[in-house]
Amino acid sequence: MKNKKIKTILAIDTSCDETSAAITKENKIIANKVWSQSSLHANFGGVYPSLAKRKHEERIDFVINQALKRAKTDFRKIDAIAVTIGPGLAPALEVGIKKAKEISNKHKKLVFPINHVESHILSPLINKDKKEIKNLLPALGLVVSGGNTQLVLIKKIGDYKTLANTIDDALGEALDKGARALGLGYPGGAVLEKIAKKYEGEDKNPLPIPLVGKEALGKFSYSGLKTALVRLIEKTKKEKGDLTKEDIIRLAYFYQESAFEHIERVISFIIKNQKHKVRSIFVGGGVAANNNLRKKIRKIARENQIKILFPPKKSLCTDNAAMTGVCCFLKIENNTIKPKDPEKIDRVPKLKIS
Repeated sequence: MKNKKIKTILAIDTSCDETSAAITKENKIIANKVWSQSSLHANFGGVYPSLAKRKHEERIDFVINQALKRAKTDFRKIDAIAVTIGPGLAPALEVGIKKAKEISNKHKKLVFPINHVESHILSPLINKDKKEIKNLLPALGLVVSGGNTQLVLIKKIGDYKTLANTIDDALGEALDKGARALGLGYPGGAVLEKIAKKYEGEDKNPLPIPLVGKEALGKFSYSGLKTALVRLIEKTKKEKGDLTKEDIIRLAYFYQESAFEHIERVISFIIKNQKHKVRSIFVGGGVAANNNLRKKIRKIARENQIKILFPPKKSLCTDNAAMTGVCCFLKIENNTIKPKDPEKIDRVPKLKIS
């Protein structure tokens, strides 16, 4: 089967703690099923790899069958399989890849290996027509998730240059750690956002802005901010005995503000000081669902007179197979991907985008 005839794709993503399968046609979603394990990992304060693998194995067939059922289709009508090979947790990735190989061998389907970060970057292009996509490029792609924080120049579909990357924690991971330090549980990013909204004061931010004045380095860093929060919590407890409700609200607000201002500063510097004449900004990843972050990045786009795009639904910001299928189709359309012998496909936990 020639690539140009491939339209209907079964996509599989098991990169972390969501088991997901989707049916996509061109860059439109026909069905998308996601089963989240987040509540199962709460006691560990993060994703426990061996547990994630076991739960993926238990759910993968169910999730794929649900996607096919919702799409009112079957394997005979599927043109190809797209599967996430990295970056992600090695044991988790292994489950999706193994299942893609099984389906390929049984039903004689082509398999396309897909980069998880690239899927996030291109997720705002779901449902966009070819002419509109062309007019949006070149663009900046910002991925802000639990495992990745990257700013990428999108020259065209499949042609990228990394402009900024995290040197320690990803933004989503940092927000979860901050929430846990404040006693808000795991995963805590969404709870932190909700708590931060309640702050009504005008105090000076007691927390540092990461790498302030060093935006030219093209680096994101959050470990220092997290350490500063922990020390401030310890100091407050020593003075008061424990954190009050008002303390938690205030610290949640300023922690989130510092984290987001860091993102803002790096994006603004790159737009204003580099020679990349971008037409738009694509934002993907779980933290892209945060309303405060969206507001801040929209302001940057407005000030620089460029467009900004997020995935069409907030549910498509977090890990899902629909973006995997759309990414695959867009790369096929742009001749930047080829099917691979299923037996040669393997997980690449630290896969780079450029």
